[in-house]
Amino acid sequence: MNITAFEYEDSIIVVDCGMAFPEDDMFGIDSVIPDVTYLEDNIDKVKGFVITHGHEDHIGALPYVLKKVNVPIYATRLTMGIIEYKFKEKNMLDTTERHVVKFGQTVNLGKFRVEFIKTNHSIVDAAALAIYSPVGVIVHTGDFKVDYTPVYGDAIDLQRFAELGKNGVLALMCDSTNAERPGYTPSERTVGVTIDRLFSEHKDTRIIIATFASNVDRVQQIINSSYKYGRKVVVEGRSMVNIISTAQELGCISIPENTLIDIDELKNYPDNQTTIITTGSQGESMAALTRMAEATHRKIKIGPGDTVIFSSHPIPGNEKSVTNVINKLLLKGADVIFQDVHVSGHPCQEELKLIYSLVQPKYAIPVHGEYRHLIAQANIAKMLGYDSKHIFIMHSGDVLEMDQHSAKVTGTVPTGAILVDGLGVGDVGNAVLRDRQHLAEDGIVIVTWVMDGADMVTAGPEITSRGFVYLKEADVLMNEATVVAQDALAKSLRGQQCDENKMRTAVRESLGDFFWKKTKRRPMILPIIMRT
Repeated sequence: MNITAFEYEDSIIVVDCGMAFPEDDMFGIDSVIPDVTYLEDNIDKVKGFVITHGHEDHIGALPYVLKKVNVPIYATRLTMGIIEYKFKEKNMLDTTERHVVKFGQTVNLGKFRVEFIKTNHSIVDAAALAIYSPVGVIVHTGDFKVDYTPVYGDAIDLQRFAELGKNGVLALMCDSTNAERPGYTPSERTVGVTIDRLFSEHKDTRIIIATFASNVDRVQQIINSSYKYGRKVVVEGRSMVNIISTAQELGCISIPENTLIDIDELKNYPDNQTTIITTGSQGESMAALTRMAEATHRKIKIGPGDTVIFSSHPIPGNEKSVTNVINKLLLKGADVIFQDVHVSGHPCQEELKLIYSLVQPKYAIPVHGEYRHLIAQANIAKMLGYDSKHIFIMHSGDVLEMDQHSAKVTGTVPTGAILVDGLGVGDVGNAVLRDRQHLAEDGIVIVTWVMDGADMVTAGPEITSRGFVYLKEADVLMNEATVVAQDALAKSLRGQQCDENKMRTAVRESLGDFFWKKTKRRPMILPIIMRT
């Protein structure tokens, strides 16, 4: 959920607008987007969104946020192409103002001027930003790495970072994701060498490679090796198809003629003459590779003649899902390769030191990564001579005020997570999530009884359950529970006016105690009164 607002007097600009994937306990939630109440409350000040690159954690919330904060968007070519595909799906192309920016170009937004600087990352057209304000320049690296031999385009513009540093930089907001790792991040081209070797070693099998849909450079290298060894290529997975087609239209990927084929054409070629590039490298439940592993994919069946390559590392939290997919593939007889076929898109410690040495900021503000990664970058800054007064590790919602003389956190603004569930945005809150968690853990028991106009129980109570016990084998338990519910109703009606809320509470509490004693479980108990 990367999103940062910069404010000076009557001007606000926003860097990135990303989503997050739901946690394991967020049952039924599709995605998580940031709370932009502060931007809504200050809509007259907001001049635009400037986007560093096209990954979901930096652009995924735009279709939702722009419905509330509809201001212009500024991004580089491929980044804008991916954004526009999202807007097309949501019928938002005609209602959003979009501007494609070239590297080295600047845009004026109120009191700010923003320059886009060429960087390298695991997606083409990633940019760092130099944000010029009346009190100084802030350099925001976005996600980046220092790659001197990129697959597509130019290397990172280190000269521009140095020029900015020479002229004076107020603050550096720098990617922390790999701040715990020593050394340098290898070039993306090193993966191409590994992929080529694997193609050479597996000439007699069909090759299926799972990677991130957005890693156009990785896909380019897979296509290069496929062409070299005379293989036809199928791109499978909706997000993969979308991004590759957009990259092709913009000239960010080069695919030799007659190399790409439709999935329905696979049957026309021997397995050892085909490559399938697919989504699912993170074990996502609905991704193409997962469906292949579970034998639910309609057109691709995995078997002993297949080599499956994971060209990625599991994102923290996804390890279990990835392992499950690998095990299922192995059970089907496939040869699975999941080591040494990936490099990161983020800077290691020596690259961070290089950027700090070039930019020479007055203040260091580590961004991007978990809290431990921010701490790791702060420690690198201290090694480079920064004291704790010039390093700021911020929490979501913190307001950092700074100029050439001082900097301090002066307050907070509203922040939080808005949950997206189907077509509903923000209509599922913590209470609903708690109910879903309760249902998932212990199931539900529904108690129904009928009452007439004289407040007499004329039928029931009847008890049914789902996800609690198997009813056919729990006759004794449910018969006893029915007696408990009858007693609770009788007591709640004895000698007083009928109070439906008290009746429901009495039944719920009595059955809750009963089920806990009998099963050591606490199902959700839902009493329902029907009137005749």
